Order: sequence, then C-alpha cells, then structure tokens
Amino acid sequence: MTALRQRKGSRGKEPPLGAEFQSQQSNCCTNHHPEKILHGDWSWGAIIWTSVGWSVSVGLGLLCCIYMATLHENDLWFSNIKEVEREISFRTECGLYYSYFKQMLQAPSIQEGLSDLIHDNLTESRRTINLLQRMNIYQEVFLSVLYRLLPIQSYLEPVYFYIYTVFSLQAVYVIALYLTAWLLSGSWLAGTLTGIWYILNRVDTTRVEFTISLRENWSLPFLALQVTAITCYLRPQLTTLQQKVMVWLMYVTTFCFCLTWQFNQFILLVQALIIYTLDGVDFLTTTQVTTLYLVQVSGLLSVWLLQFCNSMILGSLVLSFIVAALFIRHFQSGLKTGSLLVRLGKLLLHSATVLLLTFTINYLAKKALQLRSDEHIFKFIKSKFALGPTRDFDASLYLCEEAFGVLPLDTLERLAGTLLLYPYILTLLLLSGLLAGAALQNMSRPKGGSAEEKKGAVEGRLVAFRPDVAYNLLHTLFYGLLAFSTMRMKYIWTGHMCVVAAYGVCGTELWTLLLNTLHCNSKVLLRLVRYAVPLAMIGCLYYKFWPKLMEELSELREFYDPDTVELMTWISTKTPKQAVFAGSMQLLAGIKLCTGRVLTNHPHYEDKDLRERTRQVYQVYARRSPEEVHAILRAAGADYVVLENSICYERRHRRGCRLRDLLDLANGHIMDGPGENDPDLVPSPHPRFCETIKTDTAAYTSLFTRTFQNKTFHVYRVKKKRKKSAKSSSEPSATQ
Repeated sequence: MTALRQRKGSRGKEPPLGAEFQSQQSNCCTNHHPEKILHGDWSWGAIIWTSVGWSVSVGLGLLCCIYMATLHENDLWFSNIKEVEREISFRTECGLYYSYFKQMLQAPSIQEGLSDLIHDNLTESRRTINLLQRMNIYQEVFLSVLYRLLPIQSYLEPVYFYIYTVFSLQAVYVIALYLTAWLLSGSWLAGTLTGIWYILNRVDTTRVEFTISLRENWSLPFLALQVTAITCYLRPQLTTLQQKVMVWLMYVTTFCFCLTWQFNQFILLVQALIIYTLDGVDFLTTTQVTTLYLVQVSGLLSVWLLQFCNSMILGSLVLSFIVAALFIRHFQSGLKTGSLLVRLGKLLLHSATVLLLTFTINYLAKKALQLRSDEHIFKFIKSKFALGPTRDFDASLYLCEEAFGVLPLDTLERLAGTLLLYPYILTLLLLSGLLAGAALQNMSRPKGGSAEEKKGAVEGRLVAFRPDVAYNLLHTLFYGLLAFSTMRMKYIWTGHMCVVAAYGVCGTELWTLLLNTLHCNSKVLLRLVRYAVPLAMIGCLYYKFWPKLMEELSELREFYDPDTVELMTWISTKTPKQAVFAGSMQLLAGIKLCTGRVLTNHPHYEDKDLRERTRQVYQVYARRSPEEVHAILRAAGADYVVLENSICYERRHRRGCRLRDLLDLANGHIMDGPGENDPDLVPSPHPRFCETIKTDTAAYTSLFTRTFQNKTFHVYRVKKKRKKSAKSSSEPSATQ
C-alpha cells in the first residue's frame, strides 16, 4: 500500500576446571573493569581508563541514535512531507499506539485525557474499554504529559519529540550492551566491538527506523539494562551496599520492561527458566535465586497494579512457574545432596514436579479469573508444532506471517558477513563445554564438611566458571532457540549475540585455549592478542563497511502513498466525526490516528471478544451473502466499510495463507485458484463479497452505497435498514 519514491540528491592440588582462565583474567584485565572505581581504586590510571570507556559507550550510543534517525529521515523525507503522510508512515499497530499520544495532547487537560483513555469508546465501537488496562501505552501517556509540561512546544513538534525519544532509547540499548560486554570481558574494547557490531547488523538487531512505535522498541533497551544489572549483581566482588543497589536497578528495569510490552510474561518466563537451570546445577546461591525470582514477581505485580489489575498478568505462566519453583524448592531441602547420579535423578524429579505444579496453578488461576485473552498465543504455539488444529483463524494469521516463521538462513549469512557469527559460535562452543564440565563438577562435589571446606568449594566453583558468565551464556542459548523457532524474537537474541562474541574476542578463554594449544602462552602475549585482535577487527570492519554506510546514508527517498492520503482526507472532510469504520486491522489503525473516527476492530489482538469481532468483520473478504455481511457489520455498529484491493486480490502470500484463504478454510469452503483442497471442504453457495459488491447489482446496492473509490480502496456506506420505499441517499464520492 505504501511506496517509497527515489528522491534526487545524495548524504597445588589440581585446580578446578577453568581456574587457569580465571587466573589469566585476574592478572591481565581487572584494571579495566568499570566497577574498579567503586571498589576504591582512585588511581589516575583507573580513573582515566574508566572515563575513556564510559565516553566511548556514550559516543557509540549517540552514533547509533543519530544513524537510526538519519535513516528514518532519508527514507521518508519526514521533515518535508505533510502531517497526514507522517501519520500514515506509522504502520499498522504503530499508528494505533501513536494515536493515544496525539489524543492526550489534544485533550483540554491531562486529567481529561487520562479519563478519556480509561473510559474509551472510540477504539472499539459499542464498547467502553480501559485502554490503560488493555494496552501497554503508559509510555505514550508519560511522553504526552512531559511534552505538555516542558517549555518545548514552540520549537519542537510533538511527533519529533516522540520519535526522538524512541531513537534515544536505541542509544540506551547500545550503552547497556556495551556495559555487559565490558563487565564480562574486563575490557571496554569488547563494549566497543559490541556497539559496532550492533550498528553494522542493523537489519537483524533492530527495526526501529521503520516501526518506531512498536512495543519492543520501547522495552528491549530496558531488558538490556536489566541483563547488565543482573550481570553486575552476580559478580562476587560486590559489597552488600552495591548488591542492594543492583537489586533495585534490576527491579526498576524489570518494571519498565514489563510496563512497555504486552509480551513481557513470555520473555520473563524464558529468563526464569535460565535462573532455574543455573540453580539446578549449583551456579547460584539460594539468596541469589530467590532475589532474582522476587525481582521478576515484584516487577510484574507493580505493572498489574498500574494496569488496573490486568488479569493476564496474574494468569501468566511465569508467575505460576516462579510460585511452583519456590514452593517445591522450600520443601526439597535435600535436592543438592548425594552422588552425581542421585542428584541428577533428584533434579529430573524436581523439574517434573515443578512443571506439573506450574500448569496446575496456571490452569486454576485462569479458571478463577475466567481468563481467555491470551489463548491465541497458545493456539499459535500448538499449531506451529502441529499439536493443535491447523485451520484456526487466529493461529493461522500468525503462522502465515513471515515474522512468526523459523529464522531464515540468510540471517546467518548476513551475520557472518560482519565477522560476528564466527567468534560467536567459537565462544558459544567453548563456554558451553566449560559450563557442562563445571556443572558436572558442582554436582559431583559432596555437600557437608567444615566451614573452611565449604568456603573453598564455593571459591573453587566461582573460579571454575563465573555465575555472570554462566547467566549470559544461557541467556544467549535460550533466546537463540527462541529466535530460531520464531523470527520476530531474533531482535532479543542478536543484540546479546554481539555481547557474547565480543566477550569471546576480548576475554581470556578463547585465547588461553589457543595459546596453550600452541605452547606459547604468556601473560605478555595474551595481553597483546587481546588488544591487537579486536583492534584489527575494528579496523577491518571500518575499511569494509564505512563506505557502505556512507552510501546508505546518501540514499534519499520520499514517502509516496497518494491513495491512502486521499482516503484519509476524504474521511476527515466528508464523514461525520462519530462515524464508525470497519475494515482491516492495519488500515483502521491509520484511520484512528489520521481521522479520529470510531473503529470496529484494531491490531491489538489481546482480547477474545475483539478477535471474534475481527474474524466477523473480515467476512467482507470471504464468500458470504450480502445479507450476512450486512448483518455482521450492523451488529458491530459500522457505518462505513473500507475494502482494499490488496487484500481482496492478494498475491503476496502463498495459496493457503492469503487472508481470503484463511477465511475460506475457517468457513469450510474450498480455496481460490489451482491446487489441492481438503476433502471435507465444500464450494460456497455465494461469490466472494469484496469482488461481487463492485458489480453494483441490486442485491448489494439495496444494502450498501459506494461513497468513495480509487485504485486501492473502495468505501461503502452500510445502510441501516433495507426498505423498498426508501430513496437512495446521495453521498459525496470521490472516484479515480
């Protein structure tokens, strides 16, 4: 629907496993750690070195922010297009979210704006909903309040205030990744390499430049900050005060992450599984495990309160899992005793019990809360792995989108082209082997003994494999599996992938193993390669990609979508302000933003009743009689219905994944075009509505009146009643 037009111009005893690695690191790079200042090292060398590291992190963050903002401007010529074109450029659900920022600014006061959001009757016709409860739009509320209070209205337009905030969060994201790599490796060169890789792999690390308002663009920077706080919290050198500060930072970042993304519960569930795994193989203390779990619970419950007791949070799997894990852990005090085989058996039994109790608690919670809002997610998962029906309309909508398919292999080719994939795989293999060995060592170590023996065992375990490294390793493994199964989740994985690869290049593990293999290991040589190799890689990346970046920044395009602009202009000027529009979710989000008209449905899919209404409204693209479609639209309160040629005659998806195919399958009808059909499907007695209505036969004109059309859209007024004596109404129309 939207096109971009090229614009002219240009712009003593045997040491524990891994002890040698830790010893090398402690000798070579502890003076680089950012927390050396916190531990009282106020030497000029430490201060200067740390200041340089922080300065580079801020510089890379700002560079990423400016780079993304420039790409956005060059792609759309955002500063020169009309306001309606700017608003149309907020694609699909992004337009819906931005509309609430606009609505808050247009309200007479902040209080009235909040009241309108809490008692909203414009987003879903014939329904009054609490938007602050249903959607994660507190960021729009916060920004609108901030914009109204700050003295910036005279020189900064609201849309720029909004998009610059999102681009600034990308700077925060890069800084967080930088700090994590610095903490892990002990060298801010690792952070520098992380930031460079993040920017060069922009296609696979972020999509902020063309989906600004997407919830993940708000939340992932806070997730990255949370991982940084966890990494710092798990470091053994911290004092009690520093641990408390880290706990509060973990809580604040977890809270912000959960508040800004509706899928937070699934991301935290993966994180809870990581914590559970580390606990099971004895890498974390009881206090650390309990603290990390309680941080997650506190963040979720804080959001639950702010979202007016949103039942989806209480019915989330992650809460059920944490309750089950803590409950059973409390009653199985002897879990970490016995020989290796005994402990493995206990761990398997413990895990089975935790999972059983998790699903029991979750089932009972959803029954008590009568929660069905998130069932489409589980339908999608079942269908994806062939565990459920394949004709379910909601599940098929997800399955047929490329973003919810498996990770394409060309992603790995692009990552290899920037020299990221190879050190990542090597680091992953080495650390995974060390982690497995350290886990077996931990589980083989007998419990009990004197206090000195226990202390020595703990120190040996920490030297063998640091908890912060173990957490980040499992983080990249678990989220990597998630990314491979669902492509949209790759944006959580690829950013952290840069951290792990940079840690491999700038840390000690890979180089110690290699130098030992070559029998030429020494402190001087180790330090030399840890500095020389990342600097050489940075130089190589600069030589290879700097001209490409400059060429990319010189490519100037212009937003060009005259048909949608014409439609929005017509709706704004020729229809009543309280008119209700039906159509595709994506288009209606734009109509809400550009015209403020009432919608029958929208892209925020986390409500069972809304999903059912959407499926019903979409019958305009199915094989249904005009009487049936008219009854459906009137039941939804629609005054106008917008039909899109790009959907009615869709060719983008393969057969079986076009929207009209999904509707035919859900209705039990055979699909269009050549190809096999399931034997239980039957021909529909009616032609396809979106095609036949354009013939203007009596059966359709008696119920619908065409009021607007161009090459892309056809708008019909839905008549209230079918009366033979009624005179045909005269409505303004635009034709092209």
